[in-house]
Parts: sequence; C-alpha cells; structure tokens
Amino acid sequence: MDYKTNDKLVIIGAAGMIGSNMAQTAAMMRLTPNLCLYDPFEQGLEGVAEEIRHCAFDGLNLTFTSNIETALHGAKYIVSSGGAPRKDGMTREDLLQGNAKIAAELGDNIKKYCPDVKHVVIIFNPADVTGLVTLIHSGLKPSQVTTLAALDTTRLQSELAKHFCVEQSQVTGCRTYGGHGEQMAVFASTAKVDGTPLCELIGSPKLSVEEWNNLRQRVVKGGANIIKLRGRSSFQSPAYVSIEMIAAAMGAEPFTKPVGCYINNDKYNNVMMAYETHLDKEGVHTTDVKGTTEEMAELDKSYEHLKTMRDQIIGMGIIPPVESWKELNPNL
Repeated sequence: MDYKTNDKLVIIGAAGMIGSNMAQTAAMMRLTPNLCLYDPFEQGLEGVAEEIRHCAFDGLNLTFTSNIETALHGAKYIVSSGGAPRKDGMTREDLLQGNAKIAAELGDNIKKYCPDVKHVVIIFNPADVTGLVTLIHSGLKPSQVTTLAALDTTRLQSELAKHFCVEQSQVTGCRTYGGHGEQMAVFASTAKVDGTPLCELIGSPKLSVEEWNNLRQRVVKGGANIIKLRGRSSFQSPAYVSIEMIAAAMGAEPFTKPVGCYINNDKYNNVMMAYETHLDKEGVHTTDVKGTTEEMAELDKSYEHLKTMRDQIIGMGIIPPVESWKELNPNL
C-alpha cells in the first residue's frame, strides 16, 4: 500500500498521550513514511518511538529527537500538541499565558527552521489563541494554519446519536462555530437526525427544549466530562481528528467539519475561530456561516470573547497590537 506523500510530518509533543496517539494514527493511515517525533522532554519520547517500531509498519522511516532544529528541518507538515494539558477544574482559558508563549516560540521556530512548511495543525489549548499566535509568529499564510475546533462538532454529533439511539453516521450537518471552549456557538439549524431536520425535533416529545439545552451543555463541556470520567484530559479524539485534518492537507479526502482558522472579514476581524471551512491539499478555505438570528447572535458573543482573549495576550506582549501584525507576518 502506498503512502499519501513522502513529505516529512512532525508530531510535536510526541511523548504525551495525544502526541503518541497522533503518531500511531498517522502511521496506521499511511500518510508518509517520513514521520518525526519531537518533544522537549526526552523522558518517554524514546519509549513512544520504540512502541511504534514494535508495530512494524511497513516502510516507515521513524525518527525522534528533543532538538527542535533537527525536528523541523525539512518539515512539510506539523501537528502540535506541545502545550500544558488541562486538568480537572480548569478551563481552556486557564492555560492562556503559558501556552501562548509556547505557541509564539513554535511560530518563531517554524519561521527559522522550516519556512516552506505546507500546513500546521495546532491543538493545544486554548487553541483559538495558540493557533493565532503560531500564525502571527510563523509568517505563514492564513490558509496554512488550522486548529482543532472540529472536535466540538463531533461531540455534538455523538450526543445527538446517543439521545436518538441511532448510528453516529446517521446524524449529519452538525456544526459548532466560534471559540473552542465554553463560549462556542452550537447550531441546530444545520443538523439532521436520520434525515429529519433537528429543528423539527426540538420541542417535540422526541427532544424537549429542556433536553436540547442540556444536550448543548454536554457538548460545551465535553472535554471537562472526559477529565471527570478518565481522570485526565481527552487524548484519543483530539489525536484522531487532528490527524484527519493533516491527512486532508496531505492530499487525502478533504475535511469538511468546521475547523479553527484565521478570520478577517467584514464582520469578524483578526481572530482564529471555528468557521464554515473546507480543508484540502491547497489549505483551508472558508465560506459564510449561515444560521438563525439566535444562532448568529451566539456566534457574535463567542467572537467578542475571542477578541477579549486576543487583547489579553497583546497586553502580555506575546503578540503585538493588531495594526503591527504585518510587521511579523506580511501574509496577514
């Protein structure tokens, strides 16, 4: 079986649970034979590499290093989970300052060591901010950097499938937009359950308004629930979804769930957030979000929250004021 490409894929944070799962998933999907594992913490990194070698993936050229220059040299694709994980009782925003600094350093290293990289997926929290910081510091085009907001959409699909006792694939058109956090906008108007529009089911005996509101909250708090259930931050689903995303950028089937990307249009300016997107080998492309008046108001509220977080890291000096961004990244 052939690989999708021979281009080098780097997994950052590979010693962690998300990173090691990403590495194994990429190898199983046969995206590229040239897979490099990077983590600044050497402990555990060799063990991850050794375990993957024990899987005996045909033709895999697996390397690992704790030297960022070595890791990024010649890299064409990057997926990074290289930030501090969320713990029980924490929100994604609690990680803001520390992980934003990590993202700034990553962006600087991309600019320095692999400016010809084709696509970067950022998944460490708060991903809307860390993705934005990486983009600004890297000098890449907005189409080349995406974040893991699509995980919220799969959580909505999962909750609806469980409620209606149908296969998850029978729930279609699920959409969450805006921030990848508790301020996300959960849309009902786009979804269908076994062909029936979700809006026709809400308020019926099959799904009361109260049940729908509770279901939405389970989506919003999906990551926190995993922490309570497993005692640690989610790792299997973010690993799989992020590799699906990078696979699309590497030439596999396009990824059509809403991903986090840089938005600067007539309504939403200079933020990274989940939007209506299509991710393929040419990068991420956006189209307008459509929803009810109430849903669009939710998206507006989420956008305002993202601007607040953006302004916080500007105040910390991690990124410059918006009007100076082009000095760091002329592609913005």
